Amino acid sequence: MTHDTILEFNVQPGGRLQGTARVPGDKSISHRSIMLGALAEGTTHVTGFLEGEDTLATLAAFQAMGVNITRPSAQTVIIQGVGLHGLHAPQGVLDLGNSGTSMRLLSGLLAGQGFTATLTGDKSLSRRPMRRVTDPLSQMGAVIASTETGTPPLVITGQNTLRGIHYTMPIASAQVKSCLLLAGLYASGETCVTEPAPTRDHTERMLTSFGYDVKREGNTVCVRGGGQLRAAPIDVPADISSAAFFMVGASIAADSDVTLQHVGMNPTRIGVLNILREMGADLTLLNERWVGGEPVADIRIRSSQLRGIRIPEDQVPLAIDEFPVLFIAAACATGETVLTGAEELRVKESDRIQVMADGLQTLGISATPTPDGIIIQGGQIGGGTVDSHGDHRIAMSFTIAALRANAPIRILDCANVATSFPNFVSLAQTLGIDLQG
Repeated sequence: MTHDTILEFNVQPGGRLQGTARVPGDKSISHRSIMLGALAEGTTHVTGFLEGEDTLATLAAFQAMGVNITRPSAQTVIIQGVGLHGLHAPQGVLDLGNSGTSMRLLSGLLAGQGFTATLTGDKSLSRRPMRRVTDPLSQMGAVIASTETGTPPLVITGQNTLRGIHYTMPIASAQVKSCLLLAGLYASGETCVTEPAPTRDHTERMLTSFGYDVKREGNTVCVRGGGQLRAAPIDVPADISSAAFFMVGASIAADSDVTLQHVGMNPTRIGVLNILREMGADLTLLNERWVGGEPVADIRIRSSQLRGIRIPEDQVPLAIDEFPVLFIAAACATGETVLTGAEELRVKESDRIQVMADGLQTLGISATPTPDGIIIQGGQIGGGTVDSHGDHRIAMSFTIAALRANAPIRILDCANVATSFPNFVSLAQTLGIDLQG
């Protein structure tokens, strides 16, 4: 899962966004549909599947472990489940490319198998910290080897003697929570995870829809080992993290009016909506409904004058993936925007606090990084060359910034946009951005 060429985006300044679009399927739900579908009894049909490099890495990993997965048409996946104990040892290493979700969640699943597997990834993933999952997994009896600094590759020697634990997470993270719950499916007794703030709950929802008993009380969620997953159909809604780019774009570009269809409205994911509304964005939810246990809606976004705010810390875990483009919104707002409590951003695909600050400063915006956040003064975005450091969300965010720039923006190292949003360039062009990729 490597990129032979380093793509760059060249974006002309100005423009407006107009039209109706559906962004690709939710990445988090797409990952989990493969994982739980593979471990279920029966056949799982998935529609709306995100065919990005990250989710395809998860799909390929389960195929390598003996699961029959077919893709009969675009965004449709059929998984022949093998049950919780039906996976086989892969013949080689499992290369997960750029996907931290794949590596962290698979670590939990593989900890309880009857074989050894090695997880690796690209240069970016190989720098990401894994002790946040390997340490609590070791408390459950898992045997996992990593580098001296706790980074990949991970060598997981499966154990059939995992034991349930009650774990209080020091930092809110849906990946850590999901990893431990998936390991808990194989553990004796009860596995409980308490989080300091709510994080996305797709794993819990999907476990429930697959017939597995999940207990929730406050910020604690528990599963008990020894159950069974039963196949169920999954309709993946559009990814709010992908929609966020055009939500911000339509907010900051004059005379814009965009409707984004079938967007997931999971309450643990709508921080970007709440933050943009507090900044003064004109957002309207239409056609609200439920699909497969997840709330969805169409979102209409029209131009507005945003204002700087102090971002409430209780919204940080609910918008953790959307902050790069929210920083663009802050750069276009009147006044000052302050983010605190977001140290998690420093260990994403890049150090998103520092990389965004560097890029904004290059474009003439006052952006001061802090240990757990950033302070941004709204102003005029200029042109220049920005390095995305191979981070898909950084690359797409600075593409949106060009809507309010007064000169062209060149963005380096954009190949990884395909990990989460394979048709970003064409959709951006269709809605009104002058982008050459």
